[in-house]
Amino acid sequence: MAKIASSTNYDKSKYPLQAETYILNGIAMEIHRILGRGFLEIVYKDALEFELKKKGIPFIREKEYCVEYKEIILPHKFFADFVAYNDIIVEIKAQSGVVDEHYAQVSNYLAVSKCKIGLIYNFGEPSLVIKRVIL
Repeated sequence: MAKIASSTNYDKSKYPLQAETYILNGIAMEIHRILGRGFLEIVYKDALEFELKKKGIPFIREKEYCVEYKEIILPHKFFADFVAYNDIIVEIKAQSGVVDEHYAQVSNYLAVSKCKIGLIYNFGEPSLVIKRVIL
């Protein structure tokens, strides 16, 4: 089961990639401060891509992953919104509330990708909502 933690009040020994997540969280907060809520997810993704490039942060947008089942690769793939620093899945939401399905989605992405941490950014609230998922 995945551990879920907010972006604050965490034990530093239990949560990997703290410096990197701190930087990403700051970028997401700046985007929310400037754009606010109300846009579609794609707008926030475009803004995040702009900021990651501007700051020289390594990332892949819409990274494709295959799902292995027994001895085959299933025909349907999934696409993580972003993979930053080669180990952090970033999922962008722009709706009211982060729900269990979002945690399940990111947990599955982590399992298949072997990334260490997942971040869910929800821009659909008056204040940015940041959720951290660790397997």
